[in-house]
Amino acid sequence: MDVLLSQFTYGVAAVLDQLLTLYLWIIIIAALLTWVNPDPRNPIVRFLYAVTEPALAQIRRRLPFVYAGGIDLSPIVLIAGILFVRIVLVGSLYRLGARMALASWLHVV
Repeated sequence: MDVLLSQFTYGVAAVLDQLLTLYLWIIIIAALLTWVNPDPRNPIVRFLYAVTEPALAQIRRRLPFVYAGGIDLSPIVLIAGILFVRIVLVGSLYRLGARMALASWLHVV
């Protein structure tokens, strides 16, 4: 039972890490697309906007200083937040899974 729980914890950490990494790249691509002024009717552009804009709008609303000098810094704040979550939460889940696996292995031996 302990082995199953440790593998589940490790699996949750791995999936969360991959999802956060994917979202990080989506934010980077969406931010780069704003530099070239793409067609807003393009389905890819609409998808990127729909996925990133809710989080970016919350950051802009709560931290009005991120829009300074005509430059929107909210993607940088969101990327920093994602990296923080990856380091703290995902790293803790990985360590917890590894610690549980080690503890179950030591009890078997």
